[in-house]
Amino acid sequence: MPQPEMTVDEAVERAVDLATTDRRVVLGIAGAPGAGKSTLARRIVAAVGDRLGSGLAVQVPMDGFHLANAALDALGRHDRKGAIDTFDAGGYVALVRRLAADTEPVVWAPDFDRRIDEPVAGSIAVPRTARLVVTEGNYLLDADEPWAGLVDLFTETWACVVDDAVRVDRLVGRHMRHGRDHEAARAWALEVDGVNAERVAARVGRASRTVRT
Repeated sequence: MPQPEMTVDEAVERAVDLATTDRRVVLGIAGAPGAGKSTLARRIVAAVGDRLGSGLAVQVPMDGFHLANAALDALGRHDRKGAIDTFDAGGYVALVRRLAADTEPVVWAPDFDRRIDEPVAGSIAVPRTARLVVTEGNYLLDADEPWAGLVDLFTETWACVVDDAVRVDRLVGRHMRHGRDHEAARAWALEVDGVNAERVAARVGRASRTVRT
């Protein structure tokens, strides 16, 4: 059965509704590189804050679980950073489990600093008062362990879908903003991000809803 498809505006409205419940909701937003996951998550957090109160929604990116560059160098994986084996998958799943349990006064999550291209530990506070946690990343729908268990931890899992040409243009612009020239940026978007996008696309069917970005 195909998943219900939402526009971005419809997705934001649904997320605001989810945040009105009296229990912790963990929303997982998956998608290929450049699909608009982070942008959607930011819009949701802002909308919940505006309508329901500041701090009721928190964004927790999967990118905080990138392996450090030194670790990627040691493993020989730095030239394909962003692939599924360049993340601390077990650490991310453990964090989501803690967030879903909602038993701790505060859970500290890592963030990812694109300026230095490194994860930063203990950057994001998720207090028990947060009703909606929005977490986004490429591999939230992956069927391999330990990723496979995530769909059971999320209240809902959405997949961002977008035309590939738009997605690649977004990625080229992103990579150029972070120091690559146009040729190198496009090569990374097609050759490195492209492989990851194919893996993500194969698992979109595991989402509860899709969002056209």
